[in-house]
Amino acid sequence: MHSHQTAGDVVAAQIRRHRERLGMNRHDLAAECARLGRPDITYAVIVTIETGRTGGEGKKRRPVTVDELLVFGLALATPPLLLLLPLGSEQTVPTVPAADPRDPYTVWQWMTGEATPTLDGPLDGRYVPDSRPIASNGQTWAAAWGTAAYPVSLYPELARRRETAHKARLRAALDPSAQTEYVGRLDELAHIVNDMHRASLTVPDLPPELAEDLKRLDLLTDPNQINPRGME
Repeated sequence: MHSHQTAGDVVAAQIRRHRERLGMNRHDLAAECARLGRPDITYAVIVTIETGRTGGEGKKRRPVTVDELLVFGLALATPPLLLLLPLGSEQTVPTVPAADPRDPYTVWQWMTGEATPTLDGPLDGRYVPDSRPIASNGQTWAAAWGTAAYPVSLYPELARRRETAHKARLRAALDPSAQTEYVGRLDELAHIVNDMHRASLTVPDLPPELAEDLKRLDLLTDPNQINPRGME
C-alpha cells in the first residue's frame, strides 16, 4: 500500500522541527530567509508551508520549491537534503506515487547517485532495479541511470587524489627520496582527470604546482583540460 504522504509534507515537518530545535519562531525564520535574499518567504508563507491554509478544498499546504529548499536549509543551519530525507528521525519517506516508501538513507543514496533506485518489487523479498529498455538503442533504465550517475564517483575521488598528491608534493620538497611517491600520486590523479575528460566532464581547477607537474610529466590525455589555480 502506497503512502499518501508526499515529499512536500516531509519538508514542511522538518522545517518546523529544525526551527523549533533552534528556538526560532516564524518571524525569526522569515528574517533569516530575508537575510539570504528571500524577503518573500514571510511569516505568513512559513505558516502556510508548515500548517497549510484552509480553503474550498480543505486544508492545503503550500509546497516548497527547490530554490526555497536551499534557502531554508541555510536559514536553519541544516543540510538542505536532510529537510527532504531526515536521516535518523523517520523510518520511511515517500518516493514516487506509484511506489512504496523507503528508508531515508536508501532514498538519500538515490538522490546523490550512490545507488540505483529499486522501485520494482519486492520480488522474492527483494527490490530490483528497473531493467526495462528506456531508449531506442535498447539501453535499460538501470544502465542509463549508471551513465548519468558516473560523475558522482569521480568528483569525490578527484578531491581525495588531489589532496593526496598535494601532500606528497610537500613531502618531496623536504625529502628528495619521496619524489617517486609523489610521481605515483600524480599518476593516480591523472587517471581520474583523464577519466573525467573522456566522459566530457568539467575538471575542477587544480593547484598550479600539480597542474604544471601533470603537464611536465605528460600524464594527461589533453593538457588543455585543466586550469591551474591556488589551493582554496
